[in-house]
Amino acid sequence: MIDLVISQLTDPFRIGLIVALVVTMFRTQAATGQVVPLALGVIFVAVILPSTNPPTDVALTNAIGAGLVSNVIILAIVLALAVLFRRLRS
Repeated sequence: MIDLVISQLTDPFRIGLIVALVVTMFRTQAATGQVVPLALGVIFVAVILPSTNPPTDVALTNAIGAGLVSNVIILAIVLALAVLFRRLRS
């Protein structure tokens, strides 16, 4: 399971989707807020990636669970960098 999380943490497509999710959240936060779009986006990415490209050696539920963990880790890093960038910029 740890190997699966590590492989998902280094997936550039997953990282790109989470970065795009954060950028979209900052642009639409006045209308939609922050928590709900981020939570739904993390769940969506965790479900859609293993569903469209299923791993051969891992059950789908394990891949989705590992995806949730890795997405939250990536989201925390991207949010920290975004907040740091916004504070340095202003």
